Amino acid sequence: MLATITAKQAIALQRELAEKVRIENLTKSLRYIAGLDCAFSRDKTTCLAACVLWDKQEKQIVEITTAAMPLEFPYIPGLLSFREAPTMLTAFKKLNHKVDAILVDGHGLAHPRQFGIACHIGVETNLPTIGCAKSRLVGDHIAPKTTRGSTAHLTYKNNIIGQVVTTRNKVKPVYISIGHLIDLNTAVTTILECSAGLRLPEPTRLADRKVAEFKRQLEI
Repeated sequence: MLATITAKQAIALQRELAEKVRIENLTKSLRYIAGLDCAFSRDKTTCLAACVLWDKQEKQIVEITTAAMPLEFPYIPGLLSFREAPTMLTAFKKLNHKVDAILVDGHGLAHPRQFGIACHIGVETNLPTIGCAKSRLVGDHIAPKTTRGSTAHLTYKNNIIGQVVTTRNKVKPVYISIGHLIDLNTAVTTILECSAGLRLPEPTRLADRKVAEFKRQLEI
């Protein structure tokens, strides 16, 4: 990802990289899940990222890393990965422990060009990657039931691009989509297994808390 890339070039690159996204049915267990989230300095010149490696089996944090980098791409809806992914990837690459899958606070295939930030992170790392977002970017769906585990298809242009999932009774659902090297059923199951009774899955929920703490420590 070049610092000097234009919006037009970024869209073309998304379409090119989207061809590399693979959907795969997983048979192996996903134990160590890396959650990624980011924030920005008050003056919007610096991107901050946190990576929390979560042991899904033991339900505990294994490792935490952070990174801070200058923001070199403007805010353009649909192109957020060019703004956020470089710092997220820098934090991720600092991990010393093995990673089975990555969970990104954002969309994967549930994107206008089917290449959201979870796809971008997945293609860059070549690891199973899931996008879990708090709000919809594109697509239509009926409302899932308000009981935990209820789902509804998220569709766009007559294709299923994700699932809308209730992760906690009587709370707003989340939007789950494939990033790379995973299937949608496994993605949904993984999110539910990581939710720990809360709306958001632990890896990204904890990454959100850590990046906020990191921002306070830097006082920016």
